[in-house]
Amino acid sequence: MSDRIASRAKAVIWDMDGVLIDSGPFHFQAWREIFARERGIEFTCEVFQRTFGWRNPEMLRDALGPDTSQAEIDFLAGVKEARYRDLVRANSARLLLPGVIECLARLRQDGWRQAVASSAPAENVAVILETLPLRDYFGAVVTAEDVARGKPDPAPFLTAAQRLGVAPNRCVVVEDAPAGIEAARRAGMACIGLLTTHARLENCPAFRALTDVPLALFNECLAGGVADTP
Repeated sequence: MSDRIASRAKAVIWDMDGVLIDSGPFHFQAWREIFARERGIEFTCEVFQRTFGWRNPEMLRDALGPDTSQAEIDFLAGVKEARYRDLVRANSARLLLPGVIECLARLRQDGWRQAVASSAPAENVAVILETLPLRDYFGAVVTAEDVARGKPDPAPFLTAAQRLGVAPNRCVVVEDAPAGIEAARRAGMACIGLLTTHARLENCPAFRALTDVPLALFNECLAGGVADTP
């Protein structure tokens, strides 16, 4: 861990999809169009919900089979992400989830360093940060291209913490998916869950929306002893 890490610094590391933005409908629409057009098969809501938050190679091999070639993965992922970015640009006013800007501003005011750690490709994250008033809040951004393995591997969160100069045990992750919550656990970080894409999350306190999360909870997570919500 870098010598630049300050012992009392604290950080919030945010997932993006389902946490900062409501991108799920646009991801699903893009995948459904691409699967139907390029392969003539249906991409179901069940597959989408189960794999939401995974990186594209893992999701495509799950949906199409473990022997799916890298060339096919690269092609399908490329056309899907291009379609997704078009949908984002056309629907930017619908993306931001309630309470996001207010929470980011309050945390910054209270001395929290903040980062994004997303499984999304860098181009997607860049479009979001360019389209919405978010970029100035983040001292670091980690995307799929920045790590060899995605969530539930802890690498995305550990990379974000290192770039912020904050020790892992001084970080709180905000996530909406089981894979992200497991990644936070493996990284030695506290986690707050949002029930935006899953009806239930385990191993962390979980809330229906960011507007329901008390700001004091972030400090309580660092202090330890925060119980899961029912």
